Amino acid sequence: MLTEEQIYGIYVPVVTPFHAAGEIDLESYQRYVNNIIKNSIHGLVVNGTTGESPTVNIQELHTLVDASRELLKNTSIPLVVGTGTNDTMSTVTRTELAANSGADAALVVVPYYSRPSQEGIIAHFRKAAEVGLPIIAYDIPGRAGVGMSVDTARTILEMNNVVGLKDCSGSPVLVSELSRHGSKPVLCGDDLNFFDMLGCGAAGGMLASANVHTASYLSIYEQYRAGQVEAARAAFDQLVPLMKLLFKESNPAPIKWLLSARGEISSDTLRLPMTSISPALREELGAYLAG
Repeated sequence: MLTEEQIYGIYVPVVTPFHAAGEIDLESYQRYVNNIIKNSIHGLVVNGTTGESPTVNIQELHTLVDASRELLKNTSIPLVVGTGTNDTMSTVTRTELAANSGADAALVVVPYYSRPSQEGIIAHFRKAAEVGLPIIAYDIPGRAGVGMSVDTARTILEMNNVVGLKDCSGSPVLVSELSRHGSKPVLCGDDLNFFDMLGCGAAGGMLASANVHTASYLSIYEQYRAGQVEAARAAFDQLVPLMKLLFKESNPAPIKWLLSARGEISSDTLRLPMTSISPALREELGAYLAG
């Protein structure tokens, strides 16, 4: 199971490929994920936001976890499974499934849409943590509609079985405050803030854009940790134009289009209400590929 000491470096949240008719494309998934893990990433994240988790049913989740476990069996890469929903009991059920299927940790998001109080957020994470599987808490107010306060994050990180935090709060404030008080590790989830958040105490990043140029993100992290800060900054700056394109429309639509255009998955199909990227963005990403 995942320990605090293993939460560092580059964790890649992968997409869930679908056939044009909408069912999971397991062949594409296995081929594409195998290429990702060949880069010796520090963690694989299945069924997160990038994996369109709200549209993946529990039977499909079981299939994805089993396939991922098989792909990782000869590696030391931990498997993190997104199990968070806006319903606490559903989150517990999915976290139990992940635990029973051999996941190393669960990624549990602040309940979305409901906009619970800070007390409700804390109670939600306490129930998830009671399952016994290590939990990475996930703060993303832009999608959830509500975020953790610093005090709430501290309370959750002090819980038994909560081993870290994915911070998509949109600024370095949370990670800075937590680091100042010596908290459990925080992974940056805002790709464009990754370099700055390393400087504020982040232990690494859980970065959707690391699906593309994975080795470059690993190099940036290693350079930064080795004290080669300016080299890391220069390498990061080279990736910023791509990052901006990949988040110009809702994730994971641009990433899926790019992976499909590169032949890494067979289709850029998304499940409604997500739809494919606009013709304008398709043209911009096509120009990036051509360049």
